[in-house]
Amino acid sequence: MWKFIGKMNDRLRKFLDSKGISVRQFEQMIGSSDGKIAKFMATNSSLKSDTLSKIMEVFPQLSIEWLITGEGEMLKTADDSSSVPPSDDREKTERRPREEAPIMKPVASGGIPLVPIDAVAGFNGWDESGIAELDCTRYDVPDFAAVHADFLIRVSGSSMYPKYSSGDILACRKIVEVTFIQWGKIYVIDSQQGAMVKRLFEIEGDADHILCKSDNENYPPFKLPKDEIRSLSIVVGAIRLE
Repeated sequence: MWKFIGKMNDRLRKFLDSKGISVRQFEQMIGSSDGKIAKFMATNSSLKSDTLSKIMEVFPQLSIEWLITGEGEMLKTADDSSSVPPSDDREKTERRPREEAPIMKPVASGGIPLVPIDAVAGFNGWDESGIAELDCTRYDVPDFAAVHADFLIRVSGSSMYPKYSSGDILACRKIVEVTFIQWGKIYVIDSQQGAMVKRLFEIEGDADHILCKSDNENYPPFKLPKDEIRSLSIVVGAIRLE
């Protein structure tokens, strides 16, 4: 059992000790090289939401509720308790050349489901009420399993070109705590506008909307009301078919 109250910096140190990770290694893994984490560990100063969001991305097995409040268990599942978070694998998945792209193999059970709707890389006007498990073909993609992808979805449209093209398959991980959005990252948004692929940005002085931007400059950014968002999933990898 991993219950431990104490202070937040003490809880983070307990997690790092359980993984055999130094504070310096931890800073490098979450992309914080300015000593913020070392200062936090020494003084128990506050951590910004973007830092917490990055910790959640790199260490998905760590319970953010436990880290912040001390309530519950340190690890979300027992299966994740013995493995070091695959941050290096995530980088290889995102940057791997096309000829070395992850291989998708359909499987009868298990695997990662391919959601049978297109995530429109643009602005669409339809709504999707939900997807049944039986409608999803599942695929064995070890690279995506290593970065804890929850589902696959195919891109439709060109607004995220050249990053993603129509027909690309995106591996996505669902965001449980939507308050910790990594601004500037690419997400699949399940909203009343339908499924969209966009980079998300905070709007200063406007707590009720987020700004959705495309990589293709021909598509203007737009504001999306937060109350129209049903769920957010961060893109952790992609397969491009020639």
